[in-house]
Amino acid sequence: MGPDPAVAAVRLAVRRLLHQSSGDVLVACSGGADSLALLAATVFESRRLDRRVLGVTVDHGLQEGSAARAGTVAEQMARLGADETMTVRVRVEAPGIGPEAAARQARYAALSQAADHLGAALVLLGHTADDQAETVLLGLTRGSGGRSIAGMRRSYAEGDVRFARPLLDVTRAQTEQACRAEGIEFWEDPHNHDPRFTRSRLRHVVLPVLEMELGPGVAAALARTADLLQQDLAALDQLAADLHDQVLTGDGGLDADRLVAAPVALSSRALRSAAVAAGSPSAELFRVHVDALADLAAGAPGRAVQLPGHVTAFLERSADRGRTLRFLSTRPRIDGDVAG
Repeated sequence: MGPDPAVAAVRLAVRRLLHQSSGDVLVACSGGADSLALLAATVFESRRLDRRVLGVTVDHGLQEGSAARAGTVAEQMARLGADETMTVRVRVEAPGIGPEAAARQARYAALSQAADHLGAALVLLGHTADDQAETVLLGLTRGSGGRSIAGMRRSYAEGDVRFARPLLDVTRAQTEQACRAEGIEFWEDPHNHDPRFTRSRLRHVVLPVLEMELGPGVAAALARTADLLQQDLAALDQLAADLHDQVLTGDGGLDADRLVAAPVALSSRALRSAAVAAGSPSAELFRVHVDALADLAAGAPGRAVQLPGHVTAFLERSADRGRTLRFLSTRPRIDGDVAG
């Protein structure tokens, strides 16, 4: 007999990804069904490829007994066959972005550092199709455009480390069944049932109502929508990068006349990229800032726009170049800064 269908589905998803990469693999594991099923499948598939599997769990310190829980997860990862395990304690502090986003930000930073420390070029995350559907719905409520509705990327790079989500075609029910079939006890984070958190309400209230009123398959349809949008956004991002290169002046400014003549879908992306490159934090740069930059580029010289991260954008006119958009970092000098 072969493995349980749920176990086979998780293994197949991991196998497809591992054949596209090489080297040691780091698996982020919370102790929940999704990440434990992912770890077990990665260990199984990596043995065939003679690759080491490294298990890392992140302790956010947000719940009583979290350190003990992290230790238990580390022991469980070792029992499942991880070649090396690590627990990382992080401090969740990011005013203004909410506890969920702050925890996520701290977690990914810790995983990047762990991958660098352990020498792993690939980090696997256990997000499922259900997580993707919830992310799409969250994006819809924010009204912040295609980027939010496109959900989570299947893979992306942070420096030399590649993050990947092999289970985006696997459901949460499948990962739970995979754990049961393999005798793996999994932990249910109480935050997942806490109505104070938006994602918890989406999972236990909103999505069930949508499935009941609109029929089954809503979550799967939302996940498919994310995949389609990711393809479109990748094409738009490339066109926007080409536009940025075309309007870049020899002294680092942007040709405002050529920018405003381009389609808004491209010029807005090029403006946002330029602001981030100038030092404005991506997580704090919102649509209102990009709209202000677009208005600045279309207006008369002499105006300026203040952006997050102490960045100022201003428009100037020269006899030989016409109107040029420039960015200036105005970060205040603090003790320890060295002028140069």
